[in-house]
Amino acid sequence: MKFSKSIALFSLLGIGLSMMISCSSEEKKPTENNVAPVVVTVASSLGSAKDGINASGQVEAVETANISTRVMGDIMKLNVKVGDHVNAGQVLAIINSQDMSAKRAQADAMIAEAEANLKSAQKDFERYTTLYKQQSASAKELDNVTLQYNSAKARVEAAKQMRNEVTAMMNYTTLIAPFSGTIIQKLVETGTLASPGMPLLVMEKSGSYQVSAAIPETEITKIKLNEKAKLNIKSTGREFNGLVTQINPSSQFSGGQYIVKISVPDNEKKNIYAGMYVNVFIQGKSDSATGKDNDIILVPQSAIINKDQLKGLYTISTTNTALLRWVRLGKVYGNDVEVISGLDKNEQFILNADGKLYNGAPVSIKK
Repeated sequence: MKFSKSIALFSLLGIGLSMMISCSSEEKKPTENNVAPVVVTVASSLGSAKDGINASGQVEAVETANISTRVMGDIMKLNVKVGDHVNAGQVLAIINSQDMSAKRAQADAMIAEAEANLKSAQKDFERYTTLYKQQSASAKELDNVTLQYNSAKARVEAAKQMRNEVTAMMNYTTLIAPFSGTIIQKLVETGTLASPGMPLLVMEKSGSYQVSAAIPETEITKIKLNEKAKLNIKSTGREFNGLVTQINPSSQFSGGQYIVKISVPDNEKKNIYAGMYVNVFIQGKSDSATGKDNDIILVPQSAIINKDQLKGLYTISTTNTALLRWVRLGKVYGNDVEVISGLDKNEQFILNADGKLYNGAPVSIKK
């Protein structure tokens, strides 16, 4: 009887445990099925872009000046600092000009002496001219006096030109702004000895910006003047169009790259500064004449998932779940990127989601 009771007790415990497990599984199953789907926006990959040129560029001022002097002397005064806006003709720096002042004083003294000699020679010339007409002086005497008179005039002119030279050199002791702009570099301080040709300040013209981009030799023949170029400022994400204004025909001094200048429209210059990096896309000349199909598959860069060295994007499975697809990427076209493999043309992918996506997550397409 005791053995029968034990068996019955174990049977009841087993039945109870089975019922608890069954209830537990029934409770979990609805929970898994009730996961709210992530609302997503989808797009279709298109082969709508034609052959184009991508390059990296940098914003620069259209006009930049290195301010230097042609005389040697101590810098007495610097009136500007980096970031200061200056107007054309404004005094930027003053260099000690005592040596030049002494030379000018010498030139003035030489002019005074030469003019005194000229007056004396002129009087002799006039007197001997009168005596020669009266036949009281010989032609030889008149020739000698005439020669002295002409020499005196030449010495006066030479002294005046010497003073002009000193005056011109003194002008280089006062450095003025050649145009209105901004000081971007100050290379010296007050008291520094300035040498001829040594840059003291660097300034750039305000509001005159362009983008300088390096184009490889395989692409340069596709670019034409006044062609539209799409510019994307990397730091801010701003995007606008410019025009190709200059194509350098030589790559001798630019490492095998051809430098192309692209204008920045006046209405886009706000909050743009020299030195900003830019993504440049130029449509370039089409190869349609060759019969070559240049259509490529493009997707927005914002849709790309980065995991270590792998690149991927989410597509939608037949059961309406997110499916992570690894892809191989190619060239960047502004905000879009080329998909070389892993995605078919016109295939749908998830552009963005209202929640966190993972492989197998249920999704609902936003209407």
